[in-house]
Amino acid sequence: MAAPEQQSTIATDAGVPPTALRVVSYNLREHTANGELAALAEASDADVICVQECDSNDLAPSIGGLSLAASTRTNRLGLAIYKRDDRFEVQDFSIHSLQKSLHDRVLAPAHERLIAMHLRDNEADAEVVVASFHASPLTATNSLRRKQIEAAHQFLRELAKDVPAVMVGDFNYPWFQTNLRRKIEQHGFALSLSDQPTYLRYRKFTGHFDFATSVGLHIAGVETLPAGISDHRPILVRAHYEHPGATGTVETVESPAA
Repeated sequence: MAAPEQQSTIATDAGVPPTALRVVSYNLREHTANGELAALAEASDADVICVQECDSNDLAPSIGGLSLAASTRTNRLGLAIYKRDDRFEVQDFSIHSLQKSLHDRVLAPAHERLIAMHLRDNEADAEVVVASFHASPLTATNSLRRKQIEAAHQFLRELAKDVPAVMVGDFNYPWFQTNLRRKIEQHGFALSLSDQPTYLRYRKFTGHFDFATSVGLHIAGVETLPAGISDHRPILVRAHYEHPGATGTVETVESPAA
């Protein structure tokens, strides 16, 4: 049986509806699923879309009401973030290389594995950091991927200290997630898995490859969306901000993982 999923939450005033934030993550499988992004944006009603394995030179400037806010430039398998212009203003963003695996050194698929964006949410009167992340593939060790995740979280906090943050993407970590969860929580973040497995290509590798980590947000749910032509299924993260009248105390809740 899967371990219960821990999600970060913030205590809020009772009876006050929280402001929702909808973040989609999709690994495009070497850009092959790029043509699905506009329909995905419409169907998911996403506020932000984070993509992995994209060709930065072939990304549409806008999809389904979202505009391309930033993308990597040196990667063969790039990262990008789309956001709603009518809701968000970009305060700052940063792109980072992370510790390299042997696969990275030999095949050079991705020099930069994190793009983080500090956004001003005018609808919620709040600030948030959203990040697109792509860990090294399964040929690397879980230990190396944990180091990449830890470093990515540090970069998020450096970009905007004490601002709520959510990092989504392809973590390439389908097994031994109990240890991963413990390590993530030691650094103040929470791990949230989706309701169904996200990887489709190889039967023996079926599992949760794509998920979310967060701090200072209540993760109301992570939904695995219908499959497209990628070997990954997209996920939709539904998060809520702290209400201005809340105490701001970060708590932990338990919910059963699928």
